[in-house]
Amino acid sequence: MDHSNTASLKKGPLSGIRIVEFAGLGPGPFACMLLADMGADIVRIDRPGARPIHPHDLIGRGRRTVQLDLKNAGDRDRALQMLAHADALVEGFRPGVMERLGLGPQAVAALNPRLVYGRMTGWGQDGPLAQTAGHDINYIAVTGALAAIGERDGGPVPPLNLVGDYGGGSLFLVMGILAALLEARSSGAGQVVDAAICDGALSLMSLAQGHRFRGLHSERRGDNMLDGGAPYYATYRTADGEYVCIGAIEPQFFALLCERIGVDPALRDAQHDRTRWPALRAELARIFLQRNRAAWTDLLAQTDACFAPVLALSEAEQHPHLLAREAFVDVGGVPCPAPAPRFSRTPSALARTDTSGPLTCEQVISGWLATA
Repeated sequence: MDHSNTASLKKGPLSGIRIVEFAGLGPGPFACMLLADMGADIVRIDRPGARPIHPHDLIGRGRRTVQLDLKNAGDRDRALQMLAHADALVEGFRPGVMERLGLGPQAVAALNPRLVYGRMTGWGQDGPLAQTAGHDINYIAVTGALAAIGERDGGPVPPLNLVGDYGGGSLFLVMGILAALLEARSSGAGQVVDAAICDGALSLMSLAQGHRFRGLHSERRGDNMLDGGAPYYATYRTADGEYVCIGAIEPQFFALLCERIGVDPALRDAQHDRTRWPALRAELARIFLQRNRAAWTDLLAQTDACFAPVLALSEAEQHPHLLAREAFVDVGGVPCPAPAPRFSRTPSALARTDTSGPLTCEQVISGWLATA
């Protein structure tokens, strides 16, 4: 493969944007996957001897790689040479690590004042916990998000790593980098984007916090409209042991649901009567146990009852709506989630991972200069 031409083959609204990613785990790589899907040319700096990106590593897709020992002065200078030609940088080390390596914001800005410096951490660049280790579950715990998720009489349930790492981390990092790149076009100056998972997760809790301030939110799990407390916004087991979900919040949608599945007429006005929620939940549970998941899908899927079958990961790729939207893209026999969001004029393309081995910094820079 001719590495120098890789960037020119990419499409999407970020085509021509060059990003240097310092290899890490979790939200940083996912953010770079999103940026790569949108056309950014991302070169990842790995440690010497690092394993190549596995073809089935969906989050690692769309990268070219360089292997450098950043504690070595010569390799550090090579990294700086690449950064001198880049538009943005992504790193996820603890605060101070990049500075000790001689790759901190000031050192990079001296070479490339337009560069946007994206920093991905759990606790942020400062504060009493900034230097402590943690993971998604810890970061969302202090924001109130973890305490709000779980069954009424059970403990908090970790929502995979979607709320912290990816929702509060990756998406806010991407948003920050894109905003800073846009601002740099007019100012000519880059800046540091301090993306802390705890900050982003706290922002995601704005609706719940607003409801709390207005007296509309109970801090008891399973006691609110969107946390499974409301029987019309919940999951129910079916005759075959599978699950379906309903989200019939609006009165007209709830009325339609009741009509289609045959809810007892005495309970059809109980949607917002908390004293009758237990009876309504029991009625819905009784009804959904009478048919299997497929039968309920046939009856309700294409109505305004706000219904959906609860699918496993292996089933999602066969859902007719996702198939119609080509929501999965086959890459080497693996159905990969298609890039999102979708653009009408500059469509994203799922960037294949370069499996031909690591590049040299000189190859990266010469390729960038050739397409400048």
